[in-house]
Amino acid sequence: MGAPPDGVGAAGASGGAPGAGPEVTVGRDVRLPAGFVAHTANVGIRDQSADFSIVASTLPCAAAGVFTRSLFAGPSVALCRRHLEQGTPRAIVTVSKNANVATGAQGQRDASELAALAAQVIGAPPADVLVASTGVIGRPYPMDRLRAHLHHLAAQGGLSTWGASLLDVARAIMTTDTVPKLASTGVGSATVAGVAKGAGMIEPDMATLLVYLFTDAAVGRAELDQALRRVVDVSFNSLSIDTDTSTSDSAIALANGAAGPVEPAQLEAALLAVCRSLVLQLAADGEGATKVIEVTVGSARDAAQARRVAKAIVNSPLVKTAVHGADPNWGRVVMAIGKCTQDTDIRPEAVRVSFGDVEVYPRPLDGEGLATVAKQMMGPKVAIGVSLGTGSAQWTVWGCDLSAEYVRINADYTT
Repeated sequence: MGAPPDGVGAAGASGGAPGAGPEVTVGRDVRLPAGFVAHTANVGIRDQSADFSIVASTLPCAAAGVFTRSLFAGPSVALCRRHLEQGTPRAIVTVSKNANVATGAQGQRDASELAALAAQVIGAPPADVLVASTGVIGRPYPMDRLRAHLHHLAAQGGLSTWGASLLDVARAIMTTDTVPKLASTGVGSATVAGVAKGAGMIEPDMATLLVYLFTDAAVGRAELDQALRRVVDVSFNSLSIDTDTSTSDSAIALANGAAGPVEPAQLEAALLAVCRSLVLQLAADGEGATKVIEVTVGSARDAAQARRVAKAIVNSPLVKTAVHGADPNWGRVVMAIGKCTQDTDIRPEAVRVSFGDVEVYPRPLDGEGLATVAKQMMGPKVAIGVSLGTGSAQWTVWGCDLSAEYVRINADYTT
């Protein structure tokens, strides 16, 4: 989609799911919480854009992470899992335009060396550094360039010399993204701020994107981990761009306690509000996307059924192309529901389908009614609602339309 006026991801506060939550700030006004500093640079991995970043806390942190389940998970993911168990991570170093995946034992050594070099810069043990990578698979890190840059950074005098903004970080982690994505909200005396990247290869399980959440709220490691997992489930795990799961991406939260404790439920609500805003920004910037698709399935037997059916709809290429063309072809929606063959309690006569607030099945619309719906579908977001008639559970998922531009981007990705 086209970039908003200031070139940052366009999104509302917390998405279309019930319970909008706290008000969220997006764009240039998003700031790092107290006690966090950042550095970004271009080290020449692919082009002249920023491709390297570090965000670090000057204070010890509680840390949590949720990672891809891909069988080809990269060395960065393996390292993050180890360091979350072994240390008390307070920094995230990111290399973009290079995934460092399927690079064998050398890729593992390179990820460990990168963490050790960054640890020297911030004056911490290597286990206090998490590593993330995104970009082309199968290419090793240009370690000579990374070593040179980190040695230079260490010689400059440490964290007190860093001055990058969270917007700079959001830009530095981009690959095929067209706009940076960031959001923040307040919670008591504390702040929750987040950045994300991702435009393709997104069908989180978790996760097929990079998401970093920073807060100066004081929270225990176990509580942060539990809250992050619940939030990820109803935000990033409810997003799909193209049904493909990535190999190395991650959702990480760091909390340094600089602002003191906050009420746990309020902190989780703040995390959720930021993550839902980032989800909408990711969906809006899907590769080749022109519209966000929001599918809400209600009156389901349980949450799992509601999400399964909603994902079947949002992932259907035929539904995506109908949305792209503003075609109120509800037949494609019922087709997608019908693919959920294990859900034998779904009966066609009990199902209801709506586009926006207009029911299109089973009550037929005449030509004028369909034209009205088609006009509504020309907007930047298309909402599809389904009532299954099997229970009382509900789930909302997000995605985007499918355009010829998606094919072009991915046909030319490595060249």
